[in-house]
Amino acid sequence: MTDLAAVKAALRTQAVETPSWAYGNSGTRFKVFAQQGIPRDPREKLDDAAKVHEFTGVAPTVALHIPWDRVDGAGGYAGLAEHAAQRGVRLGAINSNTFQDDAYRLGSICHPDAAVRRKAVDHLLECVDIMDATGSRDLKLWFADGTNYPGQDDVRERQDRLAEGLARVYERLGEQQRMLLEYKFFEPAFYTTDVPDWGTAYAHCLKLGPRAQVVVDTGHHAPGTNIEFIVATLLREGKLGGFDFNSRFYADDDLMVGAADPFQLFRIMYEVTRGGGFTSDTAFMLDQCHNIEPKIPAIIRSVMNVQEATAKALLVDREALAAAQRAEDVLGANAVVMDAYNTDVRPLLRELREEMGLDPEPMAAYARSGYAEKIVAERVGGQQAGWGA
Repeated sequence: MTDLAAVKAALRTQAVETPSWAYGNSGTRFKVFAQQGIPRDPREKLDDAAKVHEFTGVAPTVALHIPWDRVDGAGGYAGLAEHAAQRGVRLGAINSNTFQDDAYRLGSICHPDAAVRRKAVDHLLECVDIMDATGSRDLKLWFADGTNYPGQDDVRERQDRLAEGLARVYERLGEQQRMLLEYKFFEPAFYTTDVPDWGTAYAHCLKLGPRAQVVVDTGHHAPGTNIEFIVATLLREGKLGGFDFNSRFYADDDLMVGAADPFQLFRIMYEVTRGGGFTSDTAFMLDQCHNIEPKIPAIIRSVMNVQEATAKALLVDREALAAAQRAEDVLGANAVVMDAYNTDVRPLLRELREEMGLDPEPMAAYARSGYAEKIVAERVGGQQAGWGA
């Protein structure tokens, strides 16, 4: 029998990092769609993120993306961190961008031209400098590097260049800082991708050292991939650094987490909780875009989806499951898992929020707050934040 008090205690410790870029304008590869009330600078993004935390209670940090969140002038990044603190949140992972400069047409850190590789590495080192100023722990790296045609470049040499560049950045990290390496099996490169899967990311992180770990983006896998197996393996090896949560139907759709396959999210969170990954050492981050839905409510809903999947994962009766597995009771073991998944955890989460001094219904509370109308009225003029595409 699962201890509900223990489930609640675990859920109180949950933290889901929201991405600054999800509050800005975004769209498809063909069009970036503008909405009303969109932030015009990183500080206004933090204001919106603080509202998500205010109504959910479990979104205390905000990831930045450089140069989308570049801060110049008085105060700089330390001032941005202070602004976050005043709003009741903190700055989280620093995400690099080596995919939107014309020089990166044939790659960045793996580019055949040494000058382009230096440019990319310099940007990554700048991101570490920003981490020093913001107090951020994690540097998150994703590379669009790869090739489109056989013979375009030497595949092995590109791995050598990748290893060399990562080593330079790893050496620059502070003692309390980490490098989180993300992977993606295709896009924008279609013949070879330089970090296409968890095995490649794991191999590079293993060589670099203990402060290099793998990020699992739930949208970055081929159809049918058993993501929870990857999670279990990385946890077993001590190399799961964190998640980029989103949802997908076809490829890297970047939809709200839990939208396409909530059962998959539950299975992932079960392996996390079962494998000792439900701690601050694992970064649980959203990486989504909200093109047709309002931004802040979509992020609130996403955080709630993660909460629900986690609550169900914590409700799995592990003793009963282990007994069924020992008895080789296939159907019985599956039934234990399905009983937890089919539990309606919304009443439990409403009760938990009330105990935490929060409104039990975050979506309704936000709608009543008037914040959406306020930012539409106030954020007139200036340049809206977006992907820069």
